[in-house]
Amino acid sequence: MRQHLRTTRRTLALLALATLPVLSSAATWQTSERWGNVTNGGYTLYNNIWGTGYGPQTLWVNSYSNWGVWANHPAGGGIKSYPNATRQIGKRLSSIKTLTAKLNVSTPSGGAWSSTFDIWDNAHKHEIMLWLNYTGTAAGGGNVKPIASQYDSAGNAVPVYKNVNVGGATWNVFKGSNGANQVYSFLRTSKSNNTTVDVKAILNWIRARGWIGDITVGEVQYGFEITSSPGGLNFNVNSYSVTSN
Repeated sequence: MRQHLRTTRRTLALLALATLPVLSSAATWQTSERWGNVTNGGYTLYNNIWGTGYGPQTLWVNSYSNWGVWANHPAGGGIKSYPNATRQIGKRLSSIKTLTAKLNVSTPSGGAWSSTFDIWDNAHKHEIMLWLNYTGTAAGGGNVKPIASQYDSAGNAVPVYKNVNVGGATWNVFKGSNGANQVYSFLRTSKSNNTTVDVKAILNWIRARGWIGDITVGEVQYGFEITSSPGGLNFNVNSYSVTSN
């Protein structure tokens, strides 16, 4: 009986260890607070657990270009968090000569999530989302899907444009509203964790459709929209930068 108890306690201890976050051993800053954030190199990095039914999440930061999260959110619908690095631009679109982002990230094979840019105008009337990698189908179904004005009988978001080549990649484009602002979602047709994005070119393409005017570009955010990551998954930013002039 005592041997059985010792074995059970050992098993429980191992299971508890298995759920602990795997963080960068060299991390200079970390937080598990829901709204924890830190500023570095002109960027603000947010843990940003904003949904409901969420689990634990830890953000670690070496710098704005090298950071990540361990997240253990239960299965189920609804976005639980969007840990991200935010840079303020604060310039009129017409006055921006270049606005480019480069990144190399590592994402898990499981869970339900998307690796995305979230770009806002200064008035927060327009939200541009660039989906670089994501779970679900390329048509926008599955557990993770973009906001759209139309969905088919299977629940898949219907794009307003298909196979648009702009900004260094090919995208399916979705347009809709979340009730507070307009949302334009670009889903890469070939998913990538290592890419350069010409954000200015994408904003000019949207403007050419008449969806936005000469907006003042506000925040450029990059991060991971996590719906579920049961058991604990790691999302790592190996290198990242946003340049504008």
